[in-house]
Amino acid sequence: MRNSPRMILTVLMSFFLLGASAVFAAEDQLNEILQEQTKARQEEKARELKRQQQLENLKREQDLNRQQHQLDQIKQQKSEPTQPQQPEAAQTQRQLDQLKNDEQLQRLQNDQQLERIQRERDPVRQRQQIDEFQRQQRIDSLQDQIRRNQTQQDLDRLRQQQNVR
Repeated sequence: MRNSPRMILTVLMSFFLLGASAVFAAEDQLNEILQEQTKARQEEKARELKRQQQLENLKREQDLNRQQHQLDQIKQQKSEPTQPQQPEAAQTQRQLDQLKNDEQLQRLQNDQQLERIQRERDPVRQRQQIDEFQRQQRIDSLQDQIRRNQTQQDLDRLRQQQNVR
């Protein structure tokens, strides 16, 4: 009977260790599931960011095309075979061309940045990069809008000058 308490203790320790290992295994599985969910959310966030970027690019392109069309109309109405293009129209055309080039370059840089963010393995770092990218996107969007508004004002001024003549 002396072995009985020792045996009971051994059996209890065995159950405890088995139970503890089962808890650790379950915790590991839970951590893996949580990491997979976090990764899936981050990937979805990156895809959503790319969709937003594409929509923003489309909007910018439409604005630039509209402005180009307006400028072309002004040039066409102003131009006579013997009269050279007005300097204001040429300047506005250069501004518009520069806007198009800058926005195309920005689009390519944004695509590269998004690809780098999507390749980031660390979810916390990826989240930080997404937040920083979105912040920079808002700044760039506001700056682009200011430049488009300036070009639009120049177009409106040209149109007014044309109507006065």
